[in-house]
Amino acid sequence: MEQKPTTPAEETVAIPSSSVVADESKPSSLFPLFSIPNSSSLQTTNSVPQWLCNSSFNSDVSLINDAAASQLHHETAEYPSQDDDGDNDEKQPFRPSYKILKSSESDGERRERGKKDKKRKKKKRKHERSELDGYGSRKSRVRAWADSETNTSKDYYIDSHGDPDNLAFGSMYRMDIARYKSYNPSKLSGLHVRGLYSWNQSGSLWERDGDVDSLDSKMKSGGRYWSGKYIALERHKSFKRVRLVTPKMSAASATTQNDFIPLSEVGTSHGAVDSDPVSETSAALEESWEDEMLNKTREFNKLTREHPHDEKVWLDFAEFQDRVSGMQRQKGARLQTLEKKISILEKAVELNPDNEELLLCLLKSYQRRDNSDVLIGRWETILLRHSGSYRLWREFLHVVQRNFSRFKVSEIRKMYTHAIEALSASCSKHSRQVHHFYDPSSSDPVIVQLELGLVDIFVSLCRFEWQAGYRELATALFQAEIEFSLFCPPLLLTEQSKQRLFEHFWNSDGARVGEEGALGWSSWLEKEEETRQRVMKEELSQENEAGGWTGWSEPFSKDKEGIIDVENEANNDLVLEDIQDEDEHKDVEPEVETESLMKMLGIDVNSGDGNEVNEVSTWIKWAEEESSRDCDQWMPIRRKSGTTSASTGAHETEEDEHLLRTILYEDVNEYLFSLSTAEARLSLVSQFIDFYGGKISQSICSNSSSWTESVLSLEDLPDSMLEKLKCIHEVLTRTQSSPIGFSFEFISGSLSKNAGMMNFLRNVVLLCLSVFARNYVLEEAVLISEELYVTKMSPSNSMVTPCRALAKSLLKSDRQDVLLCGVYARREANYGNIDLARKVFDMALLSVDGLPAELQSNAPLLYFWYAEMELANNSYDIRESSHRAIHILSCLGSGTKYSPFKSQASSLQLLRAHQGFKEKMRTVRSSWIRGIIDDQSVSLICSAALFEELTTGWDAGVEVLNQAFATVLPDRRSHSYQLEFLFNYYIRMLQKHQRQSSLVKVWESISQGLQIYPFSPDLLKGVVEVGHLHTTSNKLRWMVDDLCYKKPSVVLWLFALCYEMSRGGTQHRIRGLFEKALSNDRLCSSVVLWRCYIAYELDIAHDASAARRIFFRAIHSCPWSKRLWLDGFLKLNSVLNAKELSDLHEVMVDKELNLRTDIYEILLQES
Repeated sequence: MEQKPTTPAEETVAIPSSSVVADESKPSSLFPLFSIPNSSSLQTTNSVPQWLCNSSFNSDVSLINDAAASQLHHETAEYPSQDDDGDNDEKQPFRPSYKILKSSESDGERRERGKKDKKRKKKKRKHERSELDGYGSRKSRVRAWADSETNTSKDYYIDSHGDPDNLAFGSMYRMDIARYKSYNPSKLSGLHVRGLYSWNQSGSLWERDGDVDSLDSKMKSGGRYWSGKYIALERHKSFKRVRLVTPKMSAASATTQNDFIPLSEVGTSHGAVDSDPVSETSAALEESWEDEMLNKTREFNKLTREHPHDEKVWLDFAEFQDRVSGMQRQKGARLQTLEKKISILEKAVELNPDNEELLLCLLKSYQRRDNSDVLIGRWETILLRHSGSYRLWREFLHVVQRNFSRFKVSEIRKMYTHAIEALSASCSKHSRQVHHFYDPSSSDPVIVQLELGLVDIFVSLCRFEWQAGYRELATALFQAEIEFSLFCPPLLLTEQSKQRLFEHFWNSDGARVGEEGALGWSSWLEKEEETRQRVMKEELSQENEAGGWTGWSEPFSKDKEGIIDVENEANNDLVLEDIQDEDEHKDVEPEVETESLMKMLGIDVNSGDGNEVNEVSTWIKWAEEESSRDCDQWMPIRRKSGTTSASTGAHETEEDEHLLRTILYEDVNEYLFSLSTAEARLSLVSQFIDFYGGKISQSICSNSSSWTESVLSLEDLPDSMLEKLKCIHEVLTRTQSSPIGFSFEFISGSLSKNAGMMNFLRNVVLLCLSVFARNYVLEEAVLISEELYVTKMSPSNSMVTPCRALAKSLLKSDRQDVLLCGVYARREANYGNIDLARKVFDMALLSVDGLPAELQSNAPLLYFWYAEMELANNSYDIRESSHRAIHILSCLGSGTKYSPFKSQASSLQLLRAHQGFKEKMRTVRSSWIRGIIDDQSVSLICSAALFEELTTGWDAGVEVLNQAFATVLPDRRSHSYQLEFLFNYYIRMLQKHQRQSSLVKVWESISQGLQIYPFSPDLLKGVVEVGHLHTTSNKLRWMVDDLCYKKPSVVLWLFALCYEMSRGGTQHRIRGLFEKALSNDRLCSSVVLWRCYIAYELDIAHDASAARRIFFRAIHSCPWSKRLWLDGFLKLNSVLNAKELSDLHEVMVDKELNLRTDIYEILLQES
């Protein structure tokens, strides 16, 4: 059988220690693999070193010393010594000799010297050819081989001369690289290691020309295992590979061998019998790719027949078809494999019609084969059968929204309408079933998930409208849904009656949520009813007071009525004639004015290209004006009922603009739905705050689909993400002499800089607090919004905390809200008012004991916030801050009544606190085992860990957190935002003490955390901060690349790009990262990544043509992003001419993006 080349993994074999023991009587060899047997074929007259027996050096080892001696003699003859002492000549290394050229010589001397040189070169070539019969002649500087009988004065030599091959070839000479032959694995075992060095008879073991330069052509045809020939052979379908297959062990043997892992050895594959008992544990199996494909197909067919309802089996079978397709070069073969994959998934869906994973996999396979029209039809067919699936609707909306050829804003709105109506109907149907069979007061998990998905779809619609330029509509949608879901009147109404009542509210003059003086729909309706009742009473009282006879009235006769009617008709005819004349006169004047105006602007109306603008500067001004109006015009305008304006031209234009910015009830009624669960309502408000740039504590896990979808749909980076990227940039550029000036400021969010938007956000959250009473997350958000609003309105007044007045007014309305006290105290500490913050915390903790039990359970949050504030305030005295924090935590642990800090805690108090925390931890762990995880329990564990860190040591605090994690399964950890917060706290504690512990432990903990929370920005920040200290750049890149391959996300790619740009990575590496990210089916719709790519090419690579190409790819993948289109006008105007910019403007109009500025306005301004 022809021997196959081996891979590097096949060439390496573990050598037992028994086979490498050499004879003690002989000197140890350089590579003591094993002692050479006294074979007659290998006996020589000279003493030959054992390590030269490897045939990669020479087949006949007796020729080595002769070649070395002849070469030594040749060099001494060619470079004669100038010293008379021969011994000194042997000890000194050879030095190259140089000839001094004469300044001038005659022609005869030159010819005579040329003849001598030719003879010398001819003699040298003849001598080299004679040496080819022995060993190679290239390494002529070798003095003596190791373990030879040549007497040398030194045991070693220092090679001070560089290898000339590095200059000649850029690496080792290819003939000096050891070559290998594949070996039959059937003869390999633990007792036959020497067989590795026994070459096949077909090889060149006894051929003396194995390493001779004359075999260059042979080497080119053969090559090493990395050569093109072997690469092609590796990819060949019939090439057989060796796999080690471990047989299944019986239960009895498994129980006896569970204490160790046995070493697998290569067994027999061709029927050879081996007496080695170790070889019985494994067997070598040779199979080609075709064999593997047939075997795998046979196995999958068997599994699908035996387990037809196992989702994983069908998905693995479909994934295997992708592997088969990757090995096929012909397009037709790949299409056949795709058809096979589709048929497999169709059969799987037929057997499992309600499985969403199989449906999504099938639809993605359809997407690779069918055109857009056929694909949309298949999606609609499946959605008719599964109208209540949030995941299917979400993927469908992604597919439709990315389709550039079919994209229109009105069409996408219709799809969102269908999705919201279908999901809302599914929620109502399921809610009726649950209320009929179960307790209506308890929230069903299925209804919670359905309503959360419905909220996510609605927020995606609002974001789509905002990014397409319809910002007033997005704001009105949020206003309408918050009013409809959160402030619905407590009346038993049907859905139709509820919408008719809401239409009355929307069309009235009542203030909506977010506007000044808004009360909410329910309160407005109560007030309206009170007003109506009062008016009716007043009318009845007036009618009663004005009673009695008013006298007779003389009726008109028929003749008088006819005369009056004729006169009125005549007058009406005259008036109509005058009005028609005026209208005709008015209709003529604007046409003349328009034509003259167009001629004044230099535009010929009769020409075909009259609508084109020939100046790039005009389009730049238009884009700047459009961006400015987008930032300012986001609030819908209320239509004043019962008023009419004058009919002048300027007022008509303003009315038209106001009409476009006025949102009627008909614009929002199709997207309204009711929410019955508190989780869905809170999710709506939280996403609203995040949508308008407010700062809110993370209330959902980073693994949730809601969080990933919100990040994927961003046009700008939020401030929290931007701060983490800035921190990484500072850490990585701290040690650089010339740091890179690139930053992510160009994609930073600018919504929080709008004072009017912050006022609107504050008003909405304040009104929502009446629904979510004592919710500290919303209270913190409203205080931060107040800070941003006040700071923008009066930036000079920075001595007083901006939210102090609002916080005091909220505390006056509810003095038992101790968490509001804690939130307010943290805001005061953030502005440096530590003494005032301490007073607020002390007041809250002193009043906890007098509160109801449900409010006393919030005490751990207050204690933890107070201790963290003290430790953060260590600028004056670190020891005092630690003593204060220990005193606060000891009061929590011991369970004693809180008292303000006066002196350091006593040893007895510390001991009681240790015991108290242990008991509280047992209670928390028991509740966690039952699945009850809340903010209070997490803050209690953080407090216990912090107390142990301050009193015992950091390792004791880490142990507390490890014990807490041990009580929760990883699957539950991956879906809880409380446990994610706890793990981030654990990593921060390790990073704080990484010098005392080790970077290895921190690195291992972060790596384990990324397996659970792969999208967490805090963990990714820790990866870069610790990784650049713990490991090399290449290993960190490998880890990030592996994460990007397994769990791709926008956040992960942004952190990878930030790392490369901050470290000054090569352009090929950075562009490769961008291309890998944007080649993903989901991430290609990320506007943030496209804008970042364009900015990189413009600001760092300085390649405007590349940025132009990327821009056109970006608008093709994200046609809904008006911000992305305007980037072409504002940033790429140097490489886009006026004709291209005009075409872009036409396409924006065709795609129905909302454009607020007419180009003729800019032309009028310029003229």
